[in-house]
Amino acid sequence: MKVRIKFRKYGVMRFIGHLDVMRYFQKAIRRAEIPIAFTTGYSPHMIMSFAQPLGVGVTSDGEYFDIEITESISSENAVAQLNAVMVEGIEVISFREISSDKKASGMTIVAAADYKVTFPETFRHAEEIRVLPESWKGKVESFMAQPEIVVLKKTKRSEKEVDIKPMIYKMAALDDGIYLYLATGSEQNLKPDLVAEAFLKFAGEDPEETPVHIHRIDVYAKNPDAEEGKTEFISLDGLGKDIL
Repeated sequence: MKVRIKFRKYGVMRFIGHLDVMRYFQKAIRRAEIPIAFTTGYSPHMIMSFAQPLGVGVTSDGEYFDIEITESISSENAVAQLNAVMVEGIEVISFREISSDKKASGMTIVAAADYKVTFPETFRHAEEIRVLPESWKGKVESFMAQPEIVVLKKTKRSEKEVDIKPMIYKMAALDDGIYLYLATGSEQNLKPDLVAEAFLKFAGEDPEETPVHIHRIDVYAKNPDAEEGKTEFISLDGLGKDIL
């Protein structure tokens, strides 16, 4: 049986990188006595894959990884057993059965993610948030009204100019931040810090001197039940069902 686990990451744990989070969950699953399946062969390891690794310093309410289990365990019991061994900064939200189809893995189907970008008063912590100037609401609208938003996108091997506007599905000003709904995954992937940097430059602020905090709200896949020709998104845990 394949299972998708959703968790949130907050507080000081936002400074723990993806590989350490993966190792942490391997140990936590053992302590929680979750009947996880292992690969066969000389060096067996847990069958586990993360949907969309989170950047260091980013908090989130919607992180996912898939595992295989060797025997059934109720979603309620699994969540309780996992949270009993969690450290402060990580909380398991759900434990849901998903399709066994390889094409349905979280790593494969991620297509979008949404974020809240806030602007702390200082670089020291993210708790004291600036109330945004009223003028920023108009600037967000003007930013998105541009025919294209060209930025310099860097990769490990090169850098090139890219129009990121088609990858911004939604951008809206809030009283205490900016909401972003972005293309995410293997087909198209736009990082929220790149959008924040481009907007700050557009708004006349120096990105190097402006504290920014990014919080991921959730991660989405294309809804397989959407009407033909229409693109809809559904959260990754929405594609599973609770185990009773």
